[in-house]
Amino acid sequence: MPTTSVHTDPEELTMTLVAEFPVPVERLWGAFADPRQLERFWGPPGFPATFTSFDLRPGGRADYRMTSPQGERFHALWQVTAVEEPERITFRDLFSDADGAVDESLPASETVLSFERVGDGSRVTVLTSFESSADLDAMIQMGMLEGYTQAFGQLDTVLADLREYALGKGTVTDVVDDTHVKITRAFAAPRHLLRRAHTEPELVRRWLLGPDGWEMTVCENHLVVGGSFRQAWAPVGDTEGEAFGFEGENLVIEPERRMVTTERMTGAPFPANVNDLQFDEADGVTLMTLLITYPDQAQRDMILATGMTDGMESSYARLEREVLTAAA
Repeated sequence: MPTTSVHTDPEELTMTLVAEFPVPVERLWGAFADPRQLERFWGPPGFPATFTSFDLRPGGRADYRMTSPQGERFHALWQVTAVEEPERITFRDLFSDADGAVDESLPASETVLSFERVGDGSRVTVLTSFESSADLDAMIQMGMLEGYTQAFGQLDTVLADLREYALGKGTVTDVVDDTHVKITRAFAAPRHLLRRAHTEPELVRRWLLGPDGWEMTVCENHLVVGGSFRQAWAPVGDTEGEAFGFEGENLVIEPERRMVTTERMTGAPFPANVNDLQFDEADGVTLMTLLITYPDQAQRDMILATGMTDGMESSYARLEREVLTAAA
């Protein structure tokens, strides 16, 4: 976790986050000055930001939205007041409606991003000031403190060279908390091809098979928000096991970038998971991140105990061989 401190000062009406990274200050600045990089961390897991405009100069404006796994959109904007590359960015952070009009009923704040060299690395200090104690308290109640910490916890991945950071490391499963599991896998391929491999039935059937000895018997997806999907598998030849399947609903679809779905085992008496699948590309490498939300810890542990990670890696290795290499 890069965050070294995060705290509020009720007397000064401020919230401060400090985070350090092992990269030059120019590289750290660049992550905030490029909207495509900023989108990868400006928002906690499950609520990624999408910048629809970005004018980083005094008097400029940046509009963005955060989209929940349920498809809810929360709109906001920066009114940029100062830019001193690579040392400081100052802006007013305001809530807005879908058309970009400022929502005066919600708290406003001013944020100063300060960048400095620290030894062989760099530090960013995020100082957010509020107009009243009521505004500060409201944002704390809305989870801003935790959201900042979680959001900046993703910045390491943005700053890293993906080829060095993730390529060749296979499928990595991290237990985030009692109900969340994060799975990552890097591919030496553009994300538009990964997107196709996850959505086009003729491609999905070639790789989404788990261990050897299984075939995909059903692959259906009405690829719109609210549309349903269904997948099923069966053993082949002497392979042991019984046919099974999954079904669910598409909650969020952002072309090439993100798909969120519910997922439940067909016929099983278990509530659905929520799967948040995202693709981030840098220099020809795509990092796939799957954040799974389980209804409870028991279901999380039951599914992890099935050998899920090994089965996924078998499928992803087949994806590289059968789809990505063939398309290269």
